[in-house]
Amino acid sequence: MVEEPVREDFLYSQIADRLAAQIEKGILKAGDKLISLRALSKEQGISLSTAYKAYVELENKGIIEARPKSGYFVRFSPLNTPERLHNTPPRPLIEKANVDEMIRTVYKTMTYERIVRLSVAAPAAELIPEAKLNKAMIEALRKSPNSCTQYDEVQGNLALRKQIAKYAFNWKGNVSEDEVVTTQGCMEALIFCLKAVTEPGDTVAIENPIYFGIFNIMKSLGLKILEIPCHPDEGADLEYLERALETIPVKAVLFVPNFSNPTGALMPDYRKKKLVEMLAPRQIPLIEDDIYGEMYFGKTRPGTCKSYDKNGLVMLCGSVSKTLAPGYRVGWCLPGKFKDKVLSSKITHTVSSAAPTQAAVANFFETGRYDLHMRHLRKALHTQCLRYVQAISDYFPSDTRLVRPQGGYVLWIELNKRVNAFELFESAIQESISIAPGQIFSTDARFSNYIRISFGAPYNAAIDASLRKLGDMIRIQSNEALPGKHFS
Repeated sequence: MVEEPVREDFLYSQIADRLAAQIEKGILKAGDKLISLRALSKEQGISLSTAYKAYVELENKGIIEARPKSGYFVRFSPLNTPERLHNTPPRPLIEKANVDEMIRTVYKTMTYERIVRLSVAAPAAELIPEAKLNKAMIEALRKSPNSCTQYDEVQGNLALRKQIAKYAFNWKGNVSEDEVVTTQGCMEALIFCLKAVTEPGDTVAIENPIYFGIFNIMKSLGLKILEIPCHPDEGADLEYLERALETIPVKAVLFVPNFSNPTGALMPDYRKKKLVEMLAPRQIPLIEDDIYGEMYFGKTRPGTCKSYDKNGLVMLCGSVSKTLAPGYRVGWCLPGKFKDKVLSSKITHTVSSAAPTQAAVANFFETGRYDLHMRHLRKALHTQCLRYVQAISDYFPSDTRLVRPQGGYVLWIELNKRVNAFELFESAIQESISIAPGQIFSTDARFSNYIRISFGAPYNAAIDASLRKLGDMIRIQSNEALPGKHFS
């Protein structure tokens, strides 16, 4: 049997990945010169064009750089980036901060003109395939017998639900369209799931730190919060949760196992299985926010807790708000045994999801455009992540620590203890730079020397200048002298 030749586009990517792995392991270090294109071509038995494409891919990611008349050199090395963030408990606050007021201030400043929005954990406009989305919308309206002007069925657009069930295969799921309920974004899905399994006054376990919108939901529903520490690499501390369950009557758990916001933590699949098996005997529902699950940098998509669910107790929620179209507000949930209660909430609150956007997203999935878009998006986000990390290494103080995510949109950064993140935010706004201060990611503002920076926007000169300026501000707050190279 004759083997098929390896396609050139796969070949250069494979070579780039192998070189990147050597740099990641420290075999090739920052400043090392790479072999010439001609030597690489001869050594690997590839064309000069393929060798060039491999180096260009690494250069685009900021891992290597071309120097005129000198060749290619390693630019990025994990050994040369800020120290990895460890699982150290944040310092307690001396004064109680008004978290709600901070959140309102951060939201208000996001709409300012000419702001460099390092605070927004969403895809930049340049990464959204607007023309293809418009085409999908037109095709969907044309195919609809009523141009999507009538109410859709309560459970949601059937074509969309079929596509969501189909994509469940990627996370080892085996579901049918009848198990899917569409919603107006992921936040509505979370609300419906919480209302299905709790009453006001009940206690819900969530990660700490966590996206501030989640504990705002808890407050609006009259729920009590049990905050579970989140490990920078493995996500929620399951051992802490297990001990807490012995004494606290927890009615539900709401976690973000895949690339949690703000830490970017990825819970290993074996711990997802452990979590499901821990909650099942206690009949405690798990609400799984999987909104970032498709934004992985590795070869395969991380699994979900839902894939280990045998009792209908895991309620998976997702949307296209972070992957495709934030403004479309198309989300969904797989509520398991609580489907009827979720549908009752949907009938009460929204009756039906928006028909045109659901139909357009279904069309986008059906035509294969979503798969192609996600391949481009994941590659772009990985490249941007590396470039942002390198800039932070170059411009921030040497005692900066951060989580190096394996996917998602955000970098969770620990600064010197003398830095107050909200004061840094206020100073940065004066320079037209928006960041997310760590205080807004817990109920008691405890992460006061942490910030969250999003790498959702392609790296450019404005972002580079903003990160450089931010580094100077951090040095001023931490009483560290500015490096001479920053002065003109």
